[in-house]
Amino acid sequence: MKPLAFASAALAAVTALGALPLHAQSTTRLRGTIVAVTPTTMSVKSREGRELSVKLADDLGVSVTKAARFDEIKVGDVVGTTTRRSPNGDEVALEVHFLPATARLGLSAWDLEPNSKMINAAVRSKVVGTGDDELTLRVADGEQRVIVPPNTPIVRSVPGTRADLVVGEAVFVSAQVGPDGALTAQRVLVGKDGVRPPQ
Repeated sequence: MKPLAFASAALAAVTALGALPLHAQSTTRLRGTIVAVTPTTMSVKSREGRELSVKLADDLGVSVTKAARFDEIKVGDVVGTTTRRSPNGDEVALEVHFLPATARLGLSAWDLEPNSKMINAAVRSKVVGTGDDELTLRVADGEQRVIVPPNTPIVRSVPGTRADLVVGEAVFVSAQVGPDGALTAQRVLVGKDGVRPPQ
């Protein structure tokens, strides 16, 4: 997705942050749950089970995740969706999130799970089914059909503040990795009321 719009900026697959190179600054994605917060730092238990300390940048951007519904998606909207390919070749959504019209569009490999993809694109058409719903997205070489099963998380992000960084909430962090391995969060998507951020 190319990552999300924070996320399109958002949001280099990482399965163990300890394996990151220490000689050059890079950007990484961190998914996990907040376990502690101070005015300048946040501790996150990653999905791999590691507790990591993340410095909060002075100009930190925070977005809060809100639940949305498939029927809110309209033709022309820009969305991001993480997908996996089914055995019959369909791209099946693992989640769908709204993006701003200015988001960078495209398709790229993603690290939510093995062989997953991130597709950022405008909606060309949609089908409401009796079981699965469908989106047809405009992509560089034409269009991409995406199956959206029932209960697929569909969310949008709204501006937030550091006060939204609450212990127990899920986060998706875009962080700089310093030469010494220290993490500095530039952008944080945080869940609220049980709604998890795009992954």
